[in-house]
Amino acid sequence: MDFTAKAYNVFELFNDRWALVTAGTIDNYNTMTIAWGSMGTIWGPVHKGKPILTIYVSPDRYTYNYLEKNDYFTVSFFPEEYRSDLSILGSKSGRDGDKVALTKLTPIALEHGVDFEQAELSFVCKKLYFHQFEKEQVPKEVADWIYNRMSPHTMFIGEIVDLIEQ
Repeated sequence: MDFTAKAYNVFELFNDRWALVTAGTIDNYNTMTIAWGSMGTIWGPVHKGKPILTIYVSPDRYTYNYLEKNDYFTVSFFPEEYRSDLSILGSKSGRDGDKVALTKLTPIALEHGVDFEQAELSFVCKKLYFHQFEKEQVPKEVADWIYNRMSPHTMFIGEIVDLIEQ
């Protein structure tokens, strides 16, 4: 599959812009803000690796359950004007109610998941693999800084099956 998009700096996308990861159906989904992710290829013959997007989510997060139970997830990036909305979606839990209603974002149904009308770049991913980090294998300074207050993250590797650009 050929994905052509405007030029983006993938390091800035996650680090500076943040994103929403969303899993489920339009009738039953959850979303959360993420700032860690990577893109690349895996599991294919030479020059034909599957295009992938990898995200990292703590099992402590409500969205984790949706990622675990669903075969697809979306990763969506937004213009800067929606930064406060992403902040809300990263600090509130879907366990406590409809946190999307607290934002200016409009969810839309996709064939494989949920996206948002305001997203300027979205990846639809088919879950290929997931695995929880082992605290003992993480650099000590990271374990001391992050994993003394939460469970180690799980990496979810998704094959990019669609790219939506507005």
